[in-house]
Parts: sequence; C-alpha cells; structure tokens
Amino acid sequence: MGVESIVEVGKAEVAMLSGVIAEVEKVFVGKRDVVELSLAALLAGGHLLLEDVPGTGKTTLAKALSRVLDCRFSRIQFTADMLPTDVLGTFVFNPKDGQFLFRAGPVFANVVLADEINRTSPRTQSALLEAMNERQVTVDTRTFDLESPFFVIANQNPKELHGTYPLTESPLDRFLI
Repeated sequence: MGVESIVEVGKAEVAMLSGVIAEVEKVFVGKRDVVELSLAALLAGGHLLLEDVPGTGKTTLAKALSRVLDCRFSRIQFTADMLPTDVLGTFVFNPKDGQFLFRAGPVFANVVLADEINRTSPRTQSALLEAMNERQVTVDTRTFDLESPFFVIANQNPKELHGTYPLTESPLDRFLI
C-alpha cells in the first residue's frame, strides 16, 4: 500500500469519525472533547471513567454512542447492596429439565454504562475487572467470551458525596481515560 493509499484511507476514517461525532452531538450537546475522548478510548480498546455529579449527561452519551455505532447497550446502576452476580449473571436451576441455565448479567453488552460505580462495594466493583481486562467473564467454573466491541463507560460521583467508596488501584488501572 502506497503513501497515497494510506492518506485516502485516513481521510475516509476521519470522515466516518466526524459523522459519528456529529450524530452523538445531536443529543449530547456542548462537550465535544468528551465525545472525542470516548471514541479514542473505544478505538484504542480501552475504557472510560468520568467523574461528575449526577445529571450531566453521562447516560445520554453512552446511549448515543451505542445507538450510533449500532451496539447493544446496558446500564448497571451500582448501589451499596449489589452483588457481583448482579453484574455478571448467575446460573439458575430449571426444574423442568433438571439443568442449570446461565442468565447473563448486564455486563453482556457492547457498551456498558457502569453508573455511579463508586456507590458499590469494592467486591462488586471487582466483578468488572476480568471483563474489562480480558473481554471475558468467569462465573463458577465456566468462562464466557464477551462480544466485540466491549466498552465500559463508568462514572463516579465526587468522593465528597455521601455513600461513596473509593475506587482502588486495580479497577482504576482498567480505564484508559
């Protein structure tokens, strides 16, 4: 591939990304830098952590990105009483056939909004570690691959707000931006 071909491919990619940004900005207005950083994290195979107070459009951003990119969206509202199985899923016994069936949790989507991630315990926060790092989830002894792309947009409330748990180094390390 010659230099001219590479330049043409680059122009096509820039045009496509500009189109994605324009579509997202139809509903997520006034924060172009956040949209661009979100796309950069997604394209680099990383994840995004935003810190802001409630009501600033973080859910709107995640939904708009998933819609524009034609991806499955899931939102996990983290609370103090959540368990890792609420994120990952669990096996449920089916009495009709005597088998355990896996019920996938909300982490099984392409774009996952981890809403107020620092309002849940470190144990539940850690449920996302394997998914974010290895693009897979292990429940009991079974490992399930996650679809590509797999992109987590997490948000945390400022630590001064009541009822927050600090994110430890391990989960923080999983976020590119």
